[in-house]
Amino acid sequence: MSEKISLRKQKKFRARQQILSAAARQFELHGFANTSIAGIMQEAQLGVGTFYNYFNSKEEVLLTLAKNLREEVTKNISAAVQVNQSSAQLLESCCACVAKVLDENRFVLPLFTGAGEFSDKPEQIPQSLSPGFGELFEEIILRGQHSGEFRADVPTNIIAEIIHSIYQTTAFSKLDISFRENIGLKVKILLDGIKTQRGQNL
Repeated sequence: MSEKISLRKQKKFRARQQILSAAARQFELHGFANTSIAGIMQEAQLGVGTFYNYFNSKEEVLLTLAKNLREEVTKNISAAVQVNQSSAQLLESCCACVAKVLDENRFVLPLFTGAGEFSDKPEQIPQSLSPGFGELFEEIILRGQHSGEFRADVPTNIIAEIIHSIYQTTAFSKLDISFRENIGLKVKILLDGIKTQRGQNL
């Protein structure tokens, strides 16, 4: 009996992953607004009715994908914290990791640059659809301000907002340079602007 339950759980897990993978492909190909549940399930090679065994809406699917990506970034940042990097190194690593995730999962980029892209009625899109990368930036910036590495005369959320705007402008950049390299160079300039003398010496 326990073996049957285990096999059933495995089957459910595989089906759920199929739906998430199919949704990611459809969102990237057609955009959120133009992707239908029927299209997702056709891509997943599963019946449309099966969708509702796992998710209530395509917004919930997108939220799940965004959360998974945030967890991936958080895991990488946690590993960096363990090796006692400076706050500047940590922020640079975090920005690079977010750039990698966004570059490899372009469907989530409009989430980060503006949720209004995702619905005919953007006011109905929950705020929680945001991947939440901004919160990670703020945590690291606050850490750097408390340690004296970053200037404290500029509010944490303003610096985080500047970082956010770097991704926004780079998303529409026409420069002959890769997305990740573009982000990396802009972040270096930002870091030079927020480091204190102590931070410059670390």
